[in-house]
Amino acid sequence: MNLTRLKPYLPWITLVTLTLLVGIANPAFFNPVGLMGLVADIVPLFIMALGMTFAIYIGGIDLSMQQMANLVTVVATVYLAQFGIAVAFICIITGFLFGAISGFVTTRLYVPSFVSTLAVGFVALSGAKYLSGERALSMDATLRNESFGWMFTTVAGIPSELIIAGVLLFIAWFLQTRTTFGRALKAVGSGELAAVASGLNVDKIKILAFAISGTFAAIAGLMFSVKLSGGDANLANGFLLLAIVAVLVGGTPLTGGVGGVINTVIGTLIVVVIRSAMIYLEVDATQQQMVFGVVLIAAIALTIDRSKLRGIVK
Repeated sequence: MNLTRLKPYLPWITLVTLTLLVGIANPAFFNPVGLMGLVADIVPLFIMALGMTFAIYIGGIDLSMQQMANLVTVVATVYLAQFGIAVAFICIITGFLFGAISGFVTTRLYVPSFVSTLAVGFVALSGAKYLSGERALSMDATLRNESFGWMFTTVAGIPSELIIAGVLLFIAWFLQTRTTFGRALKAVGSGELAAVASGLNVDKIKILAFAISGTFAAIAGLMFSVKLSGGDANLANGFLLLAIVAVLVGGTPLTGGVGGVINTVIGTLIVVVIRSAMIYLEVDATQQQMVFGVVLIAAIALTIDRSKLRGIVK
C-alpha cells in the first residue's frame, strides 16, 4: 500500500500508535476517570480547532483566533455583572463580526487570509488591552457561578464541557456534511476557480466560513474566561499553534477541500496524547512548543495537496 492510499488512515494510525506508546510508558494513562478529565480540559482548544477547520477547509487560515479568544475573555469578565448570562451572546456576536470582517478583507480587498486575519487579530488584541487596562481581571465568583456554573457540572457522570463540545461538534458536522453551504465549502476548497465557474457566490461562502471560525473562537474564549474566572489579553496565548496542529494532523490540509470536523476530533486527541507524553516526560513549556512546531511541519508535509501548488511553489 503506497502513501497516497494510506494517507486517509494516517491520523487514526497515529492516534492509536501514540496512545499505545504512552499507555505502555505510563499505565495510569488508561484510567477512565483520568482520561475523561484530560479530554475535558482541552475542550476550549477543541472548540477553537473546530472553528479553524472551516477556515482551512476552504484553503485559508485564521490567525486571529487566539487574540479573538483573548478579547472575549476580557469582554465576558468586564460585562458579566451588567448583562449576566446574556454576556455569552455579546461574546458570540463579537466573534462572528470579527470573523466576518476577516472574510470581507480577504475577499473584497483581496488580502491573503494569513495577512487579513493576522491584522484583525491585532485589532482584537488592542481591544482586549484597552478594555482590561492592560491588566489581568477577575470575575465575581458568585456571578460566574450563577450564570455559568452549569458549564462545569456533570450529567450522568459526564462533564458538561464534553456535552457542550459534543453539541458544537454536531452543529459543525451538520453544517459541513448536510447542508448546501457545506457542499459549497468543499467546492471552494477543492478549486476556487471551478466554484466561481459553477455559479457559487464564493465571496459570501468565504466570509461565512471566517465568521463561523470567529464564532467558535469566541465560544472557546468564553470557556477560558469562565474556567479560569477572569480575563486577560494574554489568557489564550499558546493555543493558536495547537489549534492549527490539531486540524492539520487530523488530515485537513492547508490546500483545503479534504478532511473536515471529524478529522479535527482525531487531530485534537493526537495533540492531547502528545501533550500528556511530554508532561509525563517532564518536557518544559518552551520545548513543548518546539515539538509542536516540528509536528506542524510534518503534518503540512504529509497532508498538503501538491497538485494545487504546481506552478506556484518551485
